[in-house]
Amino acid sequence: MDLKINGQLFIVTGASSGLGNAVARALLSNGARVLAVARREDMLNALSHDHPGMVEILAGDLQQEETLQALMLRLNERLPDGIFVNAGGPPAVSFADAEIGQWDEAYRLLVRWKVMLVKRLLPLFLQQKYGRILFSESVSIKQPVENLVLSNSLRMAVAGMAKTLALEVAAKGITVNVIGPGFHDTSAVDRIFARKSELEGISPEEARKAVVEQIPAGMMGKPEDFASLAAWLLSPLAGFVTGQVITPDGGANRYSLG
Repeated sequence: MDLKINGQLFIVTGASSGLGNAVARALLSNGARVLAVARREDMLNALSHDHPGMVEILAGDLQQEETLQALMLRLNERLPDGIFVNAGGPPAVSFADAEIGQWDEAYRLLVRWKVMLVKRLLPLFLQQKYGRILFSESVSIKQPVENLVLSNSLRMAVAGMAKTLALEVAAKGITVNVIGPGFHDTSAVDRIFARKSELEGISPEEARKAVVEQIPAGMMGKPEDFASLAAWLLSPLAGFVTGQVITPDGGANRYSLG
């Protein structure tokens, strides 16, 4: 399928590994250009090496104001066509064990920088009367995941923000969606298996197996499959899809309207 993104410019955050890296590669394979942002410069360089002339890299932490400023300077008045807003998650912890400092840090990690980033970019999308904003969050927006109280709580704040923004800009050529993945085969889920292993006195491998057994599809998701969905949502083909939380999770969410 031609996604009609050849030559378009996308910002991908958390692009050095995992789902962010997979999305960047999916966009690039469809002829798009990518401004890849992450803290690991060596891994960003590897992405750039694989797609010469198509990738710009920015190494930094978008929780920091200087990185946000550097991103806007790097755009240099260019108008991006879309952004994939993505980062790692907070520690796996229960409500009883979560310290108030962890709540504060989770807000900074999961909410604050995303608000600041989108506020900087929104005028550019409004200027060209076109844009795709896609937040990568978690299936926990629809169904809590055990021992993830910080993610379960604060990712819902992002969903509320995204829905509100989607309604505000829907008539202006801009879509805003959330993709909430279930368990995918990346290193990001290791913290969940480690926590389950610790609490239940089993090995991380046994914890992983127990989780997979609860997924109707019988396996964890592949980053490449996730990326194909994300790339479509970022494309002109998805212009009538906005204000949605879409959860690729192998059927693990049991709600009829999930």
